[in-house]
Amino acid sequence: MSAPTRAAIGWGTDRPARAHEPARRPLRLTRRGRIVRMVVLIALAWVAVGVFAATASQAEPETGPLPTAVVQKNDTLWDIAARYRPSDDPFAMVEEIRAINDLPGYTIHPGQELQLPRGR
Repeated sequence: MSAPTRAAIGWGTDRPARAHEPARRPLRLTRRGRIVRMVVLIALAWVAVGVFAATASQAEPETGPLPTAVVQKNDTLWDIAARYRPSDDPFAMVEEIRAINDLPGYTIHPGQELQLPRGR
């Protein structure tokens, strides 16, 4: 048995040693494919804008004094929370007011000034 020649191995020739590969045709999208691609690109752009808008709105925290409320006769923390931010959860709001003002319990007195959390 004789050793293979350089031409048989593929060395020293201008052509590749692999078998002939068919030429690749460019990808062609159907109309539906183009629509799907456009919808996906629009959705990605929408998400990117949302992420950038959310981080930009949180970039600079509000400064200055906290808003305050003076306790009136027969007021409760619940009443103040509901009056200050009616759309928020009153339970969470009451706990925030207690934390900001270092209140040990839920008792408040008329004339007492309470600091309130900043609006979101």
